[in-house]
Amino acid sequence: MSDDSIVRKTLLALLAPRRFLPIALMSLPLILAQHSYSRAPEAGVVGVALCAAFVLVAPVSWRVLFPDGLEFGHGAIRVLLYAAIGAGVVLTVGLYIPRMLGIGDTFLTARSSLPIDVALFLVGGWGLGRDIGLEASLNQEKKRAAMLAREAEHAQLLALRSQLDPHFLFNTLNAIAEWCRTDGEIAERAVLELSSLLRAVLVGVSETSWPLAKELELVQTLFSLHLRRDPAMFTLTCSLPDDAAQVRVPPMLLLPLAENAVKHGPARGHRGEISLTVIRDGGTVRVILKNPGRYVGPREGSHGLPTLKRRLALAYDAKASMRVHADGETTVVEIELPASGPEVAA
Repeated sequence: MSDDSIVRKTLLALLAPRRFLPIALMSLPLILAQHSYSRAPEAGVVGVALCAAFVLVAPVSWRVLFPDGLEFGHGAIRVLLYAAIGAGVVLTVGLYIPRMLGIGDTFLTARSSLPIDVALFLVGGWGLGRDIGLEASLNQEKKRAAMLAREAEHAQLLALRSQLDPHFLFNTLNAIAEWCRTDGEIAERAVLELSSLLRAVLVGVSETSWPLAKELELVQTLFSLHLRRDPAMFTLTCSLPDDAAQVRVPPMLLLPLAENAVKHGPARGHRGEISLTVIRDGGTVRVILKNPGRYVGPREGSHGLPTLKRRLALAYDAKASMRVHADGETTVVEIELPASGPEVAA
């Protein structure tokens, strides 16, 4: 980090209310005491100048000289330089300039007070500079932790290729083999749909986000393959309004939910309707997926829903939500997303 960046960031950090208010509360009594216990009418101005010099120079000097904190490897040179800066600022602002202007001794600039001024400068600069430095390090570590979390989630996304239910894939391939002998046209369509599904999964792994329309196209392909094997398995209704089609979402966000809808619904004998509805309401997009079969709570050992919740939290900085509940003999999954799209890659 350049010195210019450190200076700028330190001064901005001093304006934060949690620092600015304590500094003001400490400076005001000193200025009032300077004015009350000094004979010179300009004493208050000198007090303001001393406080301003401390705020502008002390923490900045510490941060520039010790950007990573005070370490033994710095030796005594930087410490002595910091002490020299403190003494120089106090003597210049509190002693030499007032004398040049004809201002006599004041409460804060008397010879007995100057060592205390220097000590306050050094200790105060150390405290503020160290606090700002620790806050900067903490923020950097938080960003690093968030980045590592996103990388971990991306690694799980890479594994989505293996999360496609193997029984579904094997059954589909077996069905295609059977159709090749009995109905070549259906077999060809099924191969093309399966190829499209797998190609979309492979593409999605390398994407950070894609349009909601593409996500729903992937989900509909999955449903279509199930219906290709068993047309009476369930009925399907999908609704995607035009104003939500281009809203960007993390790739394969809904694919695990679509798999669960079939796996724990029609595949277990709960025949009926699977519906996927998207609603755009201003800056929010709601996705509602319903499948037959009553939701009975989280299943032991299940990773799909917890992984999806983590992806939502990371991608939308906790501005998205997901709820799974039962509505009679139906399972309902509701997801709310900001229409502005993901803030970071999930």
